[in-house]
Amino acid sequence: MNSRSLQTTIIFLVIGGILVLAFSGALGSASRGFTAALADVQTWISGRFLGFQDFITAPRDIVSLRSRNAELEAQVSQLQAQVIELQQRVSETEILAALVDFSRANPESAYKAASVIGRDPSPFLHYVIINRGSNDGIRRGMPVVTNQGLVGRIDAVIADAARVQLITDPGSSVNVYLRDAQTSAVLNGSVTGDVSLDLISQNATVQAGDLILTSGLGGGYPADLIIGKIVTLRVLEFELFQQATVQPAVDFSRLEIVLVITNFRPVDIAPLEPESASP
Repeated sequence: MNSRSLQTTIIFLVIGGILVLAFSGALGSASRGFTAALADVQTWISGRFLGFQDFITAPRDIVSLRSRNAELEAQVSQLQAQVIELQQRVSETEILAALVDFSRANPESAYKAASVIGRDPSPFLHYVIINRGSNDGIRRGMPVVTNQGLVGRIDAVIADAARVQLITDPGSSVNVYLRDAQTSAVLNGSVTGDVSLDLISQNATVQAGDLILTSGLGGGYPADLIIGKIVTLRVLEFELFQQATVQPAVDFSRLEIVLVITNFRPVDIAPLEPESASP
C-alpha cells in the first residue's frame, strides 16, 4: 500500500469517526462549551470596548452636561423672575381694588391715587415720596390715606412728585376722637416711629382696643378718618391727662399705593388762636 492510499484511508477514518461522534451526541457538550467560552470572550471584549469608549467620550459629555445645566439654570431664573413679577402685579391689583372700594364707600371725597417711589433715609424723620405733584393737582396740606386708614398729609410739592409727612413723624400732630370713650385727644409721632395719645381727659373711660378717628378739629384733617386703636393706657393720679400708646391701622413699612384727598383744603386757624399770656 503506497502512502497516498494510506492518507486517503486515514482521512476517511477521521471523517467517519467525527460522524459517528456527531450522531451519537458526543460532540454536543464540546460544542456548548466552545460556544460558552466564545460568549465569555465576546462579553469581556465588549466590556473593555465600552469602558474605553466611555473614557474617550466622557470629557465631551461633561461639557455637554454643563452647557445644558447652564441653560436650565437660566430658564429657572427667568421663570422665577416672571413669578415675582406676577405676584407683584397681583398684589398691586388687590391694593387698587381695595382703594377703589374705599373711595366708593366714601364718595364725599375726591381721590388721586399715587405710588410710593421713595422714603426719607433719615432715622429721625418719617416721610415718603409719591409720584404725583402739582401737575396732578396735588397741594400742600392735602390728607393722604389708604383703605386701612390715615397715612399723613402732603408736606412739600414739586411738579411731578410730592413728599408725605407720616403720622409717625415727630413733627406730626393730629387732633383725634376716641369713639368708644367719646372724648378727644391729640395724636403725636416720635423719633422712633411710635405713635402716642396725649391730652386724654382723666374723666374719660379709655380701654385697650378703643378705636381712634380724626376729629376734624384744628382744620388740618377731615373728620372720621381711621387712625388705629389704643394698645396700652398710662394713668397717673397727679397728672392732668391720661396718655396711651397707639397701634396705627396702616402698615407704614409696606406702603405702595396711597390716595390723596384732593377736595380737602386745610384751614390754618393759628391766626385766630389767642396768644398765650406773657409771664
